[in-house]
Formats: sequence, structure tokens, C-alpha cells
Amino acid sequence: MRFLVTNDDGIYAEGIRVLIETLARLGDVYVVAPNQERSGVGHGITVNRPLRIERVSFFSGIKEAYMMDGTPADCVKLAIEAMELEVDFVISGINNGANLGTDVFYSGTVAAAFEGALQNIPSIALSLCKKSAVDQGLYQTAAECLVQILTKLKNAAVTGLLNVNVPNIPMEQVKGVRATKLGVGRYKNLFEKRLDPRGKPYYWMKGIQFELENTDEDDYRAVQQGFVSITPLKIDMTNYEQFQTVRSIFNE
Repeated sequence: MRFLVTNDDGIYAEGIRVLIETLARLGDVYVVAPNQERSGVGHGITVNRPLRIERVSFFSGIKEAYMMDGTPADCVKLAIEAMELEVDFVISGINNGANLGTDVFYSGTVAAAFEGALQNIPSIALSLCKKSAVDQGLYQTAAECLVQILTKLKNAAVTGLLNVNVPNIPMEQVKGVRATKLGVGRYKNLFEKRLDPRGKPYYWMKGIQFELENTDEDDYRAVQQGFVSITPLKIDMTNYEQFQTVRSIFNE
């Protein structure tokens, strides 16, 4: 198998290192990742300045690795459309934190995998569900779960994007893998106003999750219960429940 690896935590992150070392056991690995953290950028792309790319050599056992000063989606676009890499999977991660429920709309990790799906390449966004920034991340758990998932997908007709979230527990405590739906999580965004050294105001945003709407089939619940959550996502965001109503109003 041939893999394109990227992330949104940056090429120096521990998660991408563990992911690369694991995938190198399975096939050819190519890396194109941001040169710094790009969390929360969603599916943004760079159109108003040049993109700079630099080859790096601090990963062993892989084909090629590059870092670039763009977004995660930029990395996948450049790798597939400009560098013309031919790969079997795009793997984005291992993210330092969960990408559950509505997080997928903001996540650079998920956006990079979405870009792979837009290029008709099966793609996986892989995240480790740490509870806090100071949590010690069990990235190897996430990597080994990915190996099991890839093994089962080898002969399956699964295309598009899979959003995978792994609980931050030792591998022997993982109860299994569950196919899930996206849960609904709401955040209250707190904006702390500060002044820079010149007296000009700026704001620092912090989101606090305050409401969850979950069922037994949702990704939040699966992770809470010690399961790996795997959620198929699609590019078509059409609300088909409302489509007929809107069409009846405007098309007639």
C-alpha cells in the first residue's frame, strides 16, 4: 500500500511521527505536512500568496517527506495535484485531541482527509481523544487501531472519508470498533480581551463544551465507553429532508 500522510498539528508533532513509523511497516509512506500547527483552520486553502515547500530528512524508512507553509488541505492538494503522488490512502493525524461531532467542521485534520476524498482517494482522519492539553497521549494505541482498521478495509468497498476517534487508553483496554454517527456538541466561546504592549486590544478565544445531544450510535458515546469510533462522512452536505420542501416553494 502507498500512503500520503499529513496532519494539522505540524510536521514536528508526536502524533504524526508515531503514525509514520507505524505505516512504514505496511507500505510506502509519503509525507506532506504543515511546517507549524494549523489546528482549527477547517478546509481553508491558500490563494493569496505562494506556497513554499521544503524536503526534510528526519523520518526514517519512508519514501519522501516535505513540510510546507500552508494549511492541511493545501498539503493534500499540492501532493496530489502538483507533485502528482499516486497513493492508495490519505491518512491525516494522529491528531492531538478528539474530532467528534460538530468538531469536524473546524478540524484541519478532518479537512485534509476530506481533500483526499475530493481527489477520489480513500481517506482517514485519525484522532486521539485526550481529555486535556496536559494529558499524556497514548498515540501508539491510535496507530495500532488504525492498522486493524486498514487490515479489515483491505478488501472492502469503502470509499470517501472515515473519521476515526480513539480513546486515550492502553490498547488492551480498547473494547473494539464501533460504526457511529456524528454526535452534536455545542460550545460556548469565551473571548478574553487583552491589550498588547502598544495598548491596542486583541481577543483570545477559548471554547467550552456545554451541551451534548447523543444517542447510543453517536461517536461521543462510543469513545466514552472505551470503543474506537469510526464515522463515514460524505462530501454532499445537501439537507435532503428539506430539499423537497425548498423545491416545492421555488421550482414551481
